Amino acid sequence: MRLLIDGLKSQVYAIKSGHSPTVFACNQLIHLYSKHGLLEEACNLFDEMPDRNVFTWNTIISAHIKSHNLVKAQVLFDAAPCKDSVTYNSMLSGYASNDGHETQSFDLFTQMHSVRYDAQIDEFTLTTMCNLTAKTRNSTYGKQLHCFMVKTGNNLSGFAVSALVDMYSKSGCFNEAYEAFNGGNFESVDVVSKNAVVAACCREGRLDMAMELFSTKPELNDVVSWNTMITGYTQNGNHKDAIKLSSLMTEKGIQWNEHTFASVLSASSSLKSLKLGRELHARIVKNIIISNPFITSGIIDLYCKCGNMRYAESIHSKNNIENIFSTTSMIVGYSSQHDMIKARKHFDSLKSKNSIVWSAMFSGYLNSDDCSEVFKLFNLFKNQEKTVPDCSILSSLLGACATQAIIDPGKQIHGYLIRTIVETDYKTISALIDMYSKCGNIFYAELIFRRLNFRDLVMYNIMISGFAHHGYEDKAFDLFDNMVKLGFRPDNVTFIAILSACRHCGLVKTGEDYFKLMTEVYKIEPEIDHYSCMIDLYGRGNEVERAMEFMRKIPVELDVAAIGAFLSGCRVHRKGELAREVEEELLRIGGRSATRYVQLANVYAAEGRWEEMGRIRRKMRGKEVGKVAGCSWVHVGGKVHSFISGDTCHLEVECVYGILTLLIMEMKEIN
Repeated sequence: MRLLIDGLKSQVYAIKSGHSPTVFACNQLIHLYSKHGLLEEACNLFDEMPDRNVFTWNTIISAHIKSHNLVKAQVLFDAAPCKDSVTYNSMLSGYASNDGHETQSFDLFTQMHSVRYDAQIDEFTLTTMCNLTAKTRNSTYGKQLHCFMVKTGNNLSGFAVSALVDMYSKSGCFNEAYEAFNGGNFESVDVVSKNAVVAACCREGRLDMAMELFSTKPELNDVVSWNTMITGYTQNGNHKDAIKLSSLMTEKGIQWNEHTFASVLSASSSLKSLKLGRELHARIVKNIIISNPFITSGIIDLYCKCGNMRYAESIHSKNNIENIFSTTSMIVGYSSQHDMIKARKHFDSLKSKNSIVWSAMFSGYLNSDDCSEVFKLFNLFKNQEKTVPDCSILSSLLGACATQAIIDPGKQIHGYLIRTIVETDYKTISALIDMYSKCGNIFYAELIFRRLNFRDLVMYNIMISGFAHHGYEDKAFDLFDNMVKLGFRPDNVTFIAILSACRHCGLVKTGEDYFKLMTEVYKIEPEIDHYSCMIDLYGRGNEVERAMEFMRKIPVELDVAAIGAFLSGCRVHRKGELAREVEEELLRIGGRSATRYVQLANVYAAEGRWEEMGRIRRKMRGKEVGKVAGCSWVHVGGKVHSFISGDTCHLEVECVYGILTLLIMEMKEIN
């Protein structure tokens, strides 16, 4: 500010004394004015100058570029009688750094590349073009640019190597990025180019190579180098390595900055380490960077993922300004605990909401199986937001349709996706296939699946599961074989789907083969759902004794579903003595739910063992367990109507029971 005041005094003195300031003095004043945002004063002085040199034109063009007035900058550029490399580079940099002006950047570089202007292209020009090419992900143009740099000898400096590595890496050409680094003069490699190639390795998931480069010439490593490596570990899921490296960073005496804390917080959140989170929180408070909104939201996110909502709420309540990031974390945290009242309270507290906030709320309701609230929230979205819903919101709506098995709203969403220009991602397509499958229209699900040019493992899993539940076990087996032939590696979800196909049609031997394939070939550790499928498979195949033998070998504690599957087999094939062996375990796991008591009593009733059935009924009354009323729903007139057993609260209850009576009468007449 002192320099600005001195500059103004100098100009006033020159005007009063009648002296014309020199071109050099005017150039300095124009630069000073533009630096302090006084563009109008800079332009007035430029217009009054009788003589101008190339520096004058460069200064006024740069002033307009800094104010993002590229149209005026281009007019001045075209009017400049003389141009040097600075003139061209200023204009080129202005276009390259502003979104939407990439075409002008390439056109200007092509103009510079003409014979007349070859001398104007320097290292700054080429590194700017490398950064622009990385931004547009145009690898073909990038390779041409690299050839030109080699031809002109502009590929050897540290900045040039760094720009080439970054360009190739962001364009998805890792091998070329690594070759560009190796092709440079290793002695001239600086920390910038080294950090660039380490970042490229991390982006590609080659962490061993990244660490090898990081460890080479350790004297070059700065705080950016350490942050790059820590972030690389975090983004690739190696969270423990990220924590270890951050500890080593402290031992080496390297001061953490905000980027370090952000990466370590992310790693700690993924590990759900509350102890480490508290230590980080204390260190952040000590370093007085808690005011950074990204760091604050990172701490809140960590406590939310660790399930400590009290700590998260305490920090969030201290925010004096609205922080959309931390509020989203609070919504996700409460949603994970199925506390949708508090999640909605935080959602409603935001004056403005972006798609991430809306998606978090939609997902919360969906994961809590509160599908009616999903549709209510969507109506609110349509009333409050002018933007079209993105794919994450539509996926949640499709998930709600699948959960409630209501196909009409799902079809409407499908039609909306076809009509609009919303770019559909694979998650939305997967949700669409799942919706049709769970709503009973496996034909539509298969039709969408077959028409896809690209399919991922999730889509295969959904389709295999759909075929299994609709009784098309042969199609499920064929699709599994086709998936493996195409190079996909089945996961635990795949085998749950394929084992379900086996149990639905009672193929015991086939199910055993697939279970063996999962454990011995693919080395997948069975989960309780896999064990439940096998128990149910044996039960349906009238091999209840083998089911009991299989259960005794399971290394994990059985849940209610697994023992319930065993009891179903005992009831169907009248194996009450085997049911008696698991009775105590079942009632212990079942807790205060009456469902398992009723299931066990039905096993004894099927064999006419009335004393045993009475004993279970008395035990049930003694434990004062309650039976959850059965619930069903139907989608009529664009609204979901839900009913519980013996319900008399519906507005049209008389009509409903009247129709039900008629249906019962018709069934009796048929019998």
